[in-house]
Amino acid sequence: MASNRIARINEEIQKELSNLLRTVKDPRVQNTMISITHVETTPDLRYTKVYVSFLEEDRAKEAMKGLKSAAGYLRRQLGSNLKFHYSPEIVWALDDSITYGAHMLELINSLEVNRNDEADPE
Repeated sequence: MASNRIARINEEIQKELSNLLRTVKDPRVQNTMISITHVETTPDLRYTKVYVSFLEEDRAKEAMKGLKSAAGYLRRQLGSNLKFHYSPEIVWALDDSITYGAHMLELINSLEVNRNDEADPE
């Protein structure tokens, strides 16, 4: 039962942080396309790990610095908007699964398949 509660809390945190990212005035965050891919919160609601991915990989390092800088503001707003008794500390993590998936797709598409071998299974 507790895992369902944490899953719902994770979803709410993800939605709220997605909305709050638009209000951050730091240009490192404002000028970068950021996607929150996953959120994990500890059962005691003290920490939440937020996985983010970036459309422009060359800006990822600076954007992560901007997110870490804005963590206090986001934590305060998150606690206020979601009416948490204790607002969890935000830990940012880079999620490179989208980049990895795109690279794998590129590798698969670069393979040459001999159509004659495929049609004739001898």
